[in-house]
Amino acid sequence: MKQIRIAHLYPNLLNIYGDKGNIITLTKRCEWRNIEIVIDNINIGDNISEHDIYFMGGGQDVQQIEVAKEIQKHKDFLTRERDRGAVFLGICGGYQLMGHYYQPHKGDRLEGLSLLDAYTVAGNKRFIGNVTVDWNIETLVGFENHSGLTYLQGDTIPIGTVVTGNGNNGEDKTEGARYKNVFGTYLHGSFLPKNPIFADYLLELALGEKLPTLNDSIEQKAHDSLVNMKY
Repeated sequence: MKQIRIAHLYPNLLNIYGDKGNIITLTKRCEWRNIEIVIDNINIGDNISEHDIYFMGGGQDVQQIEVAKEIQKHKDFLTRERDRGAVFLGICGGYQLMGHYYQPHKGDRLEGLSLLDAYTVAGNKRFIGNVTVDWNIETLVGFENHSGLTYLQGDTIPIGTVVTGNGNNGEDKTEGARYKNVFGTYLHGSFLPKNPIFADYLLELALGEKLPTLNDSIEQKAHDSLVNMKY
């Protein structure tokens, strides 16, 4: 039986806005295909071993400070995992910590993992509302709630172009980031239940093969109902 191992990084601290729903989505979409799935919750003080997918959700600044200190212990290992092709997904705060750093309005700069060539600085306005993104495979939908402004550099590219909403920084119409198999996005809601095609895309990258299709008529109706929804 095929197997996918997922490391859920710091779920007790980074699970704002129901980001655990992304893990549930990946789990169910594997189970429906008879793919064995193993979820390991990685908390403060735990070691991290080799996995197929690494997930890090969002959190407020106080939780991000604690996680930022912890992940530096694993930076070299996670960089090697990125370079061997493991899949990463970071949501909001987790996305910010996958870049070089996050600079809050007050306090010290939070050092990130540098898995993405990107950086984030605190902005003066909070972006809160529905988002529609033009991805090269499908439209993506979600809900953003962030004041951080993220800027991409080098070989890191956006996941897509903002149609509705603000995305990375409200300036350049980009949303999310990708380098190799590392993905970051500001889309909550949770992200993957609303975007089953993207969820399968991550699983296919992790497995290295095409997955059999599922009957996603209900999921697609939910997705379609949110496309271009007013911000």
